[in-house]
Amino acid sequence: MPVGVRVAKLEPVPVLIDAVGQTEGSKEVDIRARVGGLIQKQSYAEGERVKRGAPLFAIERAPFEIALAQARASLAQEEARAEQARREATRLKPLAAEQAISQREYDDATTTQRLSEGTLAAARARVREAELNLSYTAVTAPIGGIVGRAEKSEGSLVGATDGLLTHITQTDPIWVRFSLSETEQGLLRGAHGAAAVRLLSSDGKPINGIGKLNFKGSSVDARLGTVALRAEFPNPELALLPGQFVRAQVQAGTEPAVLVPQAAVVSSDRGKMVWTIQDGKATPTPVEVGSWVGADWAVRKGLKDGDAVVIDNLLKLRPGAPLMVRPSEAASAPAAAASR
Repeated sequence: MPVGVRVAKLEPVPVLIDAVGQTEGSKEVDIRARVGGLIQKQSYAEGERVKRGAPLFAIERAPFEIALAQARASLAQEEARAEQARREATRLKPLAAEQAISQREYDDATTTQRLSEGTLAAARARVREAELNLSYTAVTAPIGGIVGRAEKSEGSLVGATDGLLTHITQTDPIWVRFSLSETEQGLLRGAHGAAAVRLLSSDGKPINGIGKLNFKGSSVDARLGTVALRAEFPNPELALLPGQFVRAQVQAGTEPAVLVPQAAVVSSDRGKMVWTIQDGKATPTPVEVGSWVGADWAVRKGLKDGDAVVIDNLLKLRPGAPLMVRPSEAASAPAAAASR
């Protein structure tokens, strides 16, 4: 029977580990009102991308402007009282030294001065607090990202306790969470931190470039026997959305193996096997396979350099069946395998 073959060649092959992951924003922030009041303006379109510091909402300013004016007026009064107490203490000091007044009068004056200074410091703090509250009426984006749906509309009354306004998710870079088994984690550990991560589409094509691991779990999940990992990917065009399920592929270094077509590997009750040509006859050969590499399967054990692996007519093969390498492929097959 004429068959096609591929000559086995031992070569460095990437160790690839596949896992199902889920995307999430690299930063996810709840935007809340820090002061109570009426929402006067919404300054963004829901779902749009905003930069850090971009205005999102405007809360009514008038009550906080009045509070600031009152705080500044109180500060002016306390400054005047403190200045008066300071002058009084300064005036009584030489009189107390000459014993022209009682020591008690001077002590009362210095105590009044210290009390005035403390009250003045409290008044300054109230002014700072009023200024801060006024600044909170302008709600801005703390990070850059995609702004979600507005939880409160213009004209709504919000408070500091129920002031959730919207959400912002940073999607560039985007994170992907996935898990590996203990065995796979051992392979990854052998890569010594040089592992690269790719995201694959449904047809196996890479998307969003090469990512990098930015988190490795320090314990094994007792229920599932897996270790949690997280990778970071660039996402400037918003090709991935948070919450999306994706196929992650981790390259944990390389290993010596033989690449054979996936169709050439047959599953039997004894495990994986391939058909090889030995003494001119079909011979089932048990193999140990690793990961898929493109359209090929990496065979770790069972084959050696020069073996002729049958790649077609597999359903017609029987152990010991005489085989002939097709003339077009005989030149590439080893002479010993073709003549056996």
